[in-house]
Amino acid sequence: MKRRLVFTLVLVFLVTGILAGCGNKDEKTITFWTPLTGDDGAYMDQIVKDYNATEPEIKVKHVITSDMYTKLSTVLNSGKGVPDLAIIHADRVPGYVKQGALEEMTTLLGAQPELKAENYLPQAWSTGTIDGTQYTVPLDIHSNTMYYNKDLLKKYNAESFLDDNVVTIDEMLSLQGKLDEGDYVVNDALLGWVILAQIQNLGGDIQEDGKPAVNTPVMKEAFESVKKIADAGLMTPFGEDGYLMFQSQNVLFSTDGTWSSTAHAGVEGLNFGVTNIYSTTPDKYTNRSSSHLFTMMKNEKRTDEKEAGVGSFLEFIRQNSMEWAKAGQIVASKQVNESPEYQNYMQSFFTSNEKEIESLYIYTYEYYPYIAEAVDTYCADIVRGNVDIDETLQTMQKFVDDKVAEASSAN
Repeated sequence: MKRRLVFTLVLVFLVTGILAGCGNKDEKTITFWTPLTGDDGAYMDQIVKDYNATEPEIKVKHVITSDMYTKLSTVLNSGKGVPDLAIIHADRVPGYVKQGALEEMTTLLGAQPELKAENYLPQAWSTGTIDGTQYTVPLDIHSNTMYYNKDLLKKYNAESFLDDNVVTIDEMLSLQGKLDEGDYVVNDALLGWVILAQIQNLGGDIQEDGKPAVNTPVMKEAFESVKKIADAGLMTPFGEDGYLMFQSQNVLFSTDGTWSSTAHAGVEGLNFGVTNIYSTTPDKYTNRSSSHLFTMMKNEKRTDEKEAGVGSFLEFIRQNSMEWAKAGQIVASKQVNESPEYQNYMQSFFTSNEKEIESLYIYTYEYYPYIAEAVDTYCADIVRGNVDIDETLQTMQKFVDDKVAEASSAN
């Protein structure tokens, strides 16, 4: 009996110790969720590893979540398993703030005085500012961009297109009938982003008096302007992978993302550079962009110590995010993007002067995600002439209005 009692007591102590250890470990770990499922996830892993190597009092655990927004909704509703820190996209901020799902950064920023607007790209910082309150700290701006094949530009005597950093649709149309069979002026990569850039180039917007504005003259003009390229046979064929066709050196311009520079650089023999997205006018160019933002979701279980730890981590990243430049991202921290080393990265083109920085346009309208979904869903068929543009714009408007109504009823 004595031996059995001793064994029981030892077992109790062991279990108690294990549970205490688990609890202590949780208190000393910042759970950090991101949607970085591509190669960029590995770069963030390295940043976290570098931070933890400094032996902070509270370390960071990076958790990559493929369907992060769905899972965030689940944990916010249950109040269980809410991460201490997360990366969200800029267009999610207004909706989350309206729902009361984000913590204010006021205390954290007060403890880290260098985490301030002056130390970041302006539009990356301001996307997290709602009614004068800061809810996020930016990591980057990731932008639509246009890569060009230097050899093909020279072959077709089109190098002058780049002289003013604005390639116009009219300049592209000037190559009609001059290309070898199988060659194209531009692909349809991120076509929806390109359309949304033209909205800004044309002086338009995607909302009127706070309501989504999709079925509008400026949206129609944006589509019709880009459609001219496809109608002239200068855009890569419908259904073909224009991104790969650019890498195969059959396309002069590729309108994909800043993050693609690493993949293009890995293609043997591809002699390429970067410029702005093509425009309807030589007077203005816009590169539709977004931003990865650090934020803290509402979580009553997050301790003051953990919040202080989050602040220390974000300050580390402000000073040490050159690793993120390797992922092809436009680093938001001025300490990084103004450094000599950063100029070795292709995306430094977009922070080379004030005009380029201003071209990085981030939509912050509350219902932007619905509008972007509608544009992405229907843009290829409109540009290729597969559908009637007026009827489809009506369909798109209804699509967005229905989404807004559904979201409003859910709240």
